[in-house]
Amino acid sequence: MLNSRNLLSGKGKYLFGWLLLMFTAVISVAFIIGGSDDFDIARREILLRRIGHEILLQSGDSTSRVLPVKKIAENEYQLSFENAFTFQPDFLVNTTQRLLAKDPLAGDYVVNVLNCANASVAYGYAVSKNKKDDIVSCRGRSQPIGCYLINIKFKPRGIAIAKDGYFLGGLSFLALVGFIFLRSVKPRKALPGSPPPTGLFTLGSMSFDTETRKLMMNGKTIDLTRTETRVLRIFALSPNEAIERSQLQKEIWENEGVIVGRSLDVFISKLRKKLELDPNLKIVVIRGKGYKLEISA
Repeated sequence: MLNSRNLLSGKGKYLFGWLLLMFTAVISVAFIIGGSDDFDIARREILLRRIGHEILLQSGDSTSRVLPVKKIAENEYQLSFENAFTFQPDFLVNTTQRLLAKDPLAGDYVVNVLNCANASVAYGYAVSKNKKDDIVSCRGRSQPIGCYLINIKFKPRGIAIAKDGYFLGGLSFLALVGFIFLRSVKPRKALPGSPPPTGLFTLGSMSFDTETRKLMMNGKTIDLTRTETRVLRIFALSPNEAIERSQLQKEIWENEGVIVGRSLDVFISKLRKKLELDPNLKIVVIRGKGYKLEISA
């Protein structure tokens, strides 16, 4: 099997680079999400001004101004107006629901219409994504002309919770990658009875050189590919012993970051043909388990 030094120099470097890449990706996503939140908040303020505009139009006022939207708390905004006006509760409820449906950060919210003079509540209602939790009363009753402020308070779910969720999710992901990395560099145990790793093996009447990737017998030389060499080396370390298919796949392809399926059968077939020079060498299938390199006496 691959020794611990090879694991650290090959697989360890690869996974360390992958870990660094994933960390960079998580940080980048966090910045993108933060930028997206800023954009949605700016868009929300425009929607709130639109609510004020439509209320004035419904009141018959098409000339006076909706004053700048004020953010009076973390998730609470206030609409104020240049002139006094009247409003229909049904129209106000329907307008806020229609326009705030376009706000990706708006879930549940409470609307309070306040009298400018004493900040008493002239009208209020609550809207929820779950319609059965809506609290809307006093529909169909026109409100008198007066100076009003409209406070809209959003349930804090879209901004703070989303950021915390992405942050915690990123930490969890990095912990998982770190766990995979530590497992991958752990030295593997050799199969029982395996000889120490070496570059030269004697297989029946054939010599197998892993450094030059060649099989030699009676002056004849057969070249092996890099992957064929890796497959045969695993068999040569444990002759006449069954080796599980999953173990072969993991040992051969895990360094490339992927475990290939039927490709193993292709390389086994190619090796069989190259070992035919010695009739005492055979790679046989162990049903339900894997393969075995049989070396006859």
